[in-house]
Amino acid sequence: MIVIGLCGASGSGKGYVCEAFKKHGVEFIDTDKVYSTKIVRAGSDCLGELCMFFGKGILNEDGSLNRRALSERVFQGENASEHLKVLNRITHRYILADVEKTIDEYRKNGARAVIVDAPVLFESGFNESCDTTICVTASYDTKLERIIARDKISREKAQARLKSQLPDERLVELCEYEIKNDADHDIEAQVLSIIEKLNLGE
Repeated sequence: MIVIGLCGASGSGKGYVCEAFKKHGVEFIDTDKVYSTKIVRAGSDCLGELCMFFGKGILNEDGSLNRRALSERVFQGENASEHLKVLNRITHRYILADVEKTIDEYRKNGARAVIVDAPVLFESGFNESCDTTICVTASYDTKLERIIARDKISREKAQARLKSQLPDERLVELCEYEIKNDADHDIEAQVLSIIEKLNLGE
């Protein structure tokens, strides 16, 4: 089974690309979903560690994570970059352990390939567990508008989020494949090209 690491800045459209691969029989693991539904659920060990550093102000009244409150601590202020490093250091090991278990399940079930949608693929070191890597790119303005529309945040907050992430140019250097996800690019054709190169056709 081939393990494909997929990355890209916020707003690049990684989920859309993963769905395009799934239509051709390539399973995918959304690490954002793993994070939100498992790793930081109320009462989890990971959420406890986050509270020890960021304080209980990142919690909702029911004990669940208030993602907006955490985001403000991580992406804003003069200590934002250090706070982001702490967030990643705490959460990555929990996410990666869960992802490894899911990959093993796909392998046992005979899957041909699985994509791991990991926004911080290289920062977490998970790229070393992948057989190949893909980055999803889009123009800065496209990513910005997608973030604002999706997360209902201000332009300034969306800009701060993009500033904290690796630029597309760097991701293209690090990855073996690139998928351009702007309105004027054919996603299906790009996905089929990679499937053919990886010999993953039906």
